[in-house]
Amino acid sequence: MTTSVSAMTPRVAIFTDKLDWHVEHTVAAFRALGATPVAVRLAACRIDTTRPNGLAIPGFHALPDLAVVRAIGDGSLEAITMRLGALHALEALGVPLVNGPRAIERCTDKSMASFLLARAGVPAPETFAMQSLAQARALARRECARGPLVMKPLFGAQGWGLRLIETERDVPSLEEARGVFYLQRFVGPARPPYEDMRILVSRGEIVAAMKRRSSHWITNVRQGARPIAVTPTPIERDMALAAAGAMGTIMAGVDLIADADGKPMVLEVNSMPGWSGLQRITPFSIAERLAADALAFVPGARVPPPNTAGTGLR
Repeated sequence: MTTSVSAMTPRVAIFTDKLDWHVEHTVAAFRALGATPVAVRLAACRIDTTRPNGLAIPGFHALPDLAVVRAIGDGSLEAITMRLGALHALEALGVPLVNGPRAIERCTDKSMASFLLARAGVPAPETFAMQSLAQARALARRECARGPLVMKPLFGAQGWGLRLIETERDVPSLEEARGVFYLQRFVGPARPPYEDMRILVSRGEIVAAMKRRSSHWITNVRQGARPIAVTPTPIERDMALAAAGAMGTIMAGVDLIADADGKPMVLEVNSMPGWSGLQRITPFSIAERLAADALAFVPGARVPPPNTAGTGLR
């Protein structure tokens, strides 16, 4: 896709914490569509009430026409709060964001995401979250009799920090758990191969999907899983769209897994998903499809139709 999106040149802030593969491809995709993307570290943005809009964003004298959030970055509670505050400020000023801060907060806090999925009636593994070591151990005593649990960092991604809880003794200390025990029922076979599905959603449509197959129960591509092209069933498509909608996301990576009866359920909804593994088995540029979808929120933008020919994912 090389058609200009409009006579104007939309200026796009790509919020990130580092210039990785995803940012490079996102920047190139916006340029191919005639926009002017600028990669910006959220940590470098400032509140400045002496300015007309109350914000200082490196690379922008005025507000951007669009903001795409690729990463918030690590930091203290205060630092993360301020970065999200900058996104809330942009939203209040009328700048379109993909995704908005409320959706990011919902997805990043796995306990809230689980609560919202349950409220929306979206099937998901049984989930428990607590701040007491005694409560976590009592839960493990009761629930591990029915099968193992998976403990996840409340804020985490790419499969890092996951721990299998098979007995009460596997529950880590309160310090190791960083003050919160987030536990889900383990779903999957008792032995390899293990697999789940990643479905990429954008603007209420399925962009692409893959199965992730691994010899280990942690099936993230970054952890060595193999991506396999797949066409989601109508039930899987509807479930991914319902999960993304429950979080309020415009773009999301929805992870599904099949239970013992082969019925799908939602593991997670990611508001800042990676797609490098998915791109390996997708015949069109995912970055350009996502960029075109995001530019559709810029008033006056003329966006070419998504290039998904031959995929059956329109």
